[in-house]
Amino acid sequence: QVQLVESGGGLVQAGGSLRLSCAASGRTYRMGWFRRAPGKEREFVASTTWSGSATFYADSGKGRFTISRDNAKNTVYLQMNSLKPEDTAVYYCAAALSIVQSYSYWGQGTQVTVSS
Repeated sequence: QVQLVESGGGLVQAGGSLRLSCAASGRTYRMGWFRRAPGKEREFVASTTWSGSATFYADSGKGRFTISRDNAKNTVYLQMNSLKPEDTAVYYCAAALSIVQSYSYWGQGTQVTVSS
């Protein structure tokens, strides 16, 4: 069992930045960020493996979002720059414990609101 705790959400004006953090209670293989906007389905934002060798981004965040991790702290970050109102959503952290496992552990979510 791994517990994930997100933090760092909040209200920001368009063009601003936020950094989300997700602390895991144990070691993970792959960690990702997802988001769910009001009235929409959950969507993938970014992911990274333990080594950081495989990092992926959704098109919506390329060039603006950066995912990184501190393995010593079992923490993954999502730096979000040039935020847009359409980035408003609840952001969730997720973890997979092995290369063959899907995301099995999820955080409680943190609200990000971008005002225009």
